[in-house]
Amino acid sequence: MTSYDSDNVFAKILRGEIPSVKLYEDDDTLAFMDVMPQAPGHLLVIPKAPSRNMLDADPAVLAKVIPVVQKLAVAAKEAFEADGVFVAQFNEPAAGQTVFHLHFHVIPRHDGQPLKPHSGGMEDIEVLKANAEKIKLVL
Repeated sequence: MTSYDSDNVFAKILRGEIPSVKLYEDDDTLAFMDVMPQAPGHLLVIPKAPSRNMLDADPAVLAKVIPVVQKLAVAAKEAFEADGVFVAQFNEPAAGQTVFHLHFHVIPRHDGQPLKPHSGGMEDIEVLKANAEKIKLVL
């Protein structure tokens, strides 16, 4: 496995070098809206500690990030009146990982509505901000 690259886009977001629509932050985690959402309310949860993915993550880091994933999944489901929530996490390119900082996708889902491709265009920043506010109101 390749080592952690501190110049990945999520590391840059953590350092404030790239803007994001932040949704939640504590001492150990950061959550923000995905700029190419597959459905309204698509968000990402990342640990602040560097790890490429789950395969090299410290178990103590995982123990801190998973409760936040759960908390935000519950909030996103309620905020978007979703029928369910899809939580995804990819490890290495063969599994679909494209950003090499451990992250969890949290995507509210509605019956009968397919996910948009994750390689589409970037969402309007005002839409992302409005979607973040919906979730923050539930938190």
